[in-house]
Amino acid sequence: MAINRDTVKYTANLARIELSDKELEHFTGQLDRILAYVDKLNTLNVSDLEPTSHVLDMKNVYRDDVVKKSLPVADVIKNAPSKENNLFKVPKIIET
Repeated sequence: MAINRDTVKYTANLARIELSDKELEHFTGQLDRILAYVDKLNTLNVSDLEPTSHVLDMKNVYRDDVVKKSLPVADVIKNAPSKENNLFKVPKIIET
């Protein structure tokens, strides 16, 4: 995939970054070389490889869930700065 000046200019605009003409030329060349290097991965034969999430054979190590007695509601919310009906009351953060 070839990167051209217009693509870099468009991407910079999306990121709200102002680039001079010199910077545009510089980054266009850099990004084009980076993508050409990454494109080399398409030449690898990976048909016999199993998908992995990690390079080492690792498994998640979790402790077993154990049901325990919960704290009383009154103890849980006693230090809450604001509460309503035994619930934590938090300020509205999403405007409609």
